[in-house]
Amino acid sequence: MQKSEFLDRLQEGKLSRRQVHKILLGAGMALTTIPLTRNAAAADDQAIYFTWSGYDDPGFFPAYVKKHGANPQMPVFADSEEARTKIQNGFVVDIDHPCSTDVKRWTDVDLLQPIDTSRLSAWGTVFPQLKALPNTQIDGKQFFIPIDWGNTSILYRPDLVDIQEESWTLLWDERYKGQLSMAADGTSSVPLAGIVAGAKNPFDMTDAEVAKTKELLVKQKPLLRFYWDSNSTVEQALASGELVASDGWNSSVVALQGQGVPIKFMNPKEGIMSYCCGLVLTKNAPHLDKAYDLIDAMLQPEAGKWLVTAMGYGHSNKATFESLSDDELKAVNLPRDPTVFFEKSIFQQYIPNTDVIQKMFEEVKAGA
Repeated sequence: MQKSEFLDRLQEGKLSRRQVHKILLGAGMALTTIPLTRNAAAADDQAIYFTWSGYDDPGFFPAYVKKHGANPQMPVFADSEEARTKIQNGFVVDIDHPCSTDVKRWTDVDLLQPIDTSRLSAWGTVFPQLKALPNTQIDGKQFFIPIDWGNTSILYRPDLVDIQEESWTLLWDERYKGQLSMAADGTSSVPLAGIVAGAKNPFDMTDAEVAKTKELLVKQKPLLRFYWDSNSTVEQALASGELVASDGWNSSVVALQGQGVPIKFMNPKEGIMSYCCGLVLTKNAPHLDKAYDLIDAMLQPEAGKWLVTAMGYGHSNKATFESLSDDELKAVNLPRDPTVFFEKSIFQQYIPNTDVIQKMFEEVKAGA
């Protein structure tokens, strides 16, 4: 793209933040070296949406842009714990985008205000199963608005793997030694191993269950090619054949299928692991009305359709699924009626002994 064309499209608001970032990196420039809006003063007056990289795309909130004529301000974080710590230390935002399992850590330190759902036009068509996830309501007040949901399961190459029954145990299959991978994050990998170990609640295990799970993880370690901390790393390794199977997320299915890589996303007999992320409203949100506009925009079916087709994740509004074709849902391995799916899923939960779990997993990775 020529410089003049780039500047014209930037001024007209026709480039997303992600597109601008990619172009600037290619030119050896930093994102902070150029303004991203036509009117910096107007941009400063927009809602501040603190989110994951990739979710800072106008396709996720078209109704907000239509109403206010600009994107919200969108600083990005690497993970929810980083976001919480920054806000606790004084970083000012209106809305953050954690997962339901993180909300308790935010409310415990009084960072959030309850959300008035009567101000959300789409609240009535949000899946009821997602409205009342554990630790997202306090004394009948809503502190979390579910937006995107997805699954952690096994991504595997059907052309390179021979299985008779889909099961989490594939990640312990000695036939594929050196061609398997697991997430480097203990809050994901330890509960997964807990499922295989038969823990009653893999997110709140007894000491005996933790010990049994550690034995499984120690047994698994020599079978792994590596522990991954980036889904792009998993995707590249699966595409090349370096890996034949790994735990991973829905979005990797979309990415790999787009490259023509044969890939399957497992529905394990023990149950698929599901999660839900969404929006919280900070206690001292400086742009309260616009924050509500942004939350409502992300709940709309048009935003949900972008989330499903571009990212491969499910949306919290059942009206979104009514607007999608069978082919669009099949392409991302999502069901027409997610309510049946929710009933069979193992939804991720807050882990009360997170520090113990993380310490144990670090010991496994270090060979202790």
